[in-house]
Amino acid sequence: MARENQTLPEFLLLGFSDLRALQGPLFWVVLLVYLVTLLGNSLIILLTRASPALHSPMYFFLRHLSVVEILYTTTIVPRTLADLASPHPRAISFQGCAAQMYVFIVLGISECCLLTAMAYDRHAAICRPLHYSTLMRGQACMVMVAVSWLMGIVTATTHSSLIFTLSFPSHPIIPHFFCDILPVLRRASAGKHGSEISVMTATVAFIMVPFSLIVTSYTRILGAILAMTSTRSRHKVFSTCSSHLLAVLLFFGTASVTYIRPQAGSSVTTDRILSLFYTVITPMLNPIIYTLRNKEVTTALRLMVKRQVPSP
Repeated sequence: MARENQTLPEFLLLGFSDLRALQGPLFWVVLLVYLVTLLGNSLIILLTRASPALHSPMYFFLRHLSVVEILYTTTIVPRTLADLASPHPRAISFQGCAAQMYVFIVLGISECCLLTAMAYDRHAAICRPLHYSTLMRGQACMVMVAVSWLMGIVTATTHSSLIFTLSFPSHPIIPHFFCDILPVLRRASAGKHGSEISVMTATVAFIMVPFSLIVTSYTRILGAILAMTSTRSRHKVFSTCSSHLLAVLLFFGTASVTYIRPQAGSSVTTDRILSLFYTVITPMLNPIIYTLRNKEVTTALRLMVKRQVPSP
């Protein structure tokens, strides 16, 4: 009721307005990266649906990961491009800021959980091959995807409730290019200390718990690889995991640096650069990693191209 009787504030996103000379070049770089992201992830979705060779649990999760990546980057980039095209900082409404943060958190947590499910899939395939078809049957995979989205929704609802029920100045200035958790929370007028502790605790938990599960899975996978006597078998098993492992390192590495490092050692410019990599560059790299480093995907791509291009 108190919130309804108040005038809702508008948030002023500074974006990169203090780096005026870089706004033009940065606009074209971000636009190019966004287009490549859309193309690459759409290609992964198309390939994993069209190719019978890619109808396995690993590629089922990869398809859902690509859907998340498209939505994730689309939540941030169009608004960022509009801000980069403007010579002055642009305001975003209270509702718009809350909606952007909510969707961003849902997709970010869902990606954490999907990467964890993919690690479990590799663990089951390598460490428990005789039980793989039972452990990773279609219904189990659907449940894992549903839980990933549910965890994202629960986390986003909790975070948004903690942050957007706080009091803010009438025109809070956000030194960032989107409504990220910490930059918005730090602009609250009062009561933010307890909320910041709660939000940071939950954020660290949702980064570290999935990462710990992934590390556990890969520790067991490494043990299984070392137990193999054939060098060829070791290489084959490692090649099936390398793409996912690289994607995990990119995602959790940038997320950890962004949200877990001490505030005292950070700067506004550093925060924006890290967030730009985390929200714009990483979603572009994932389909490239899975396409270039995965023989099954490259084979399916070649077959699809051959079917589309008529023989002379």
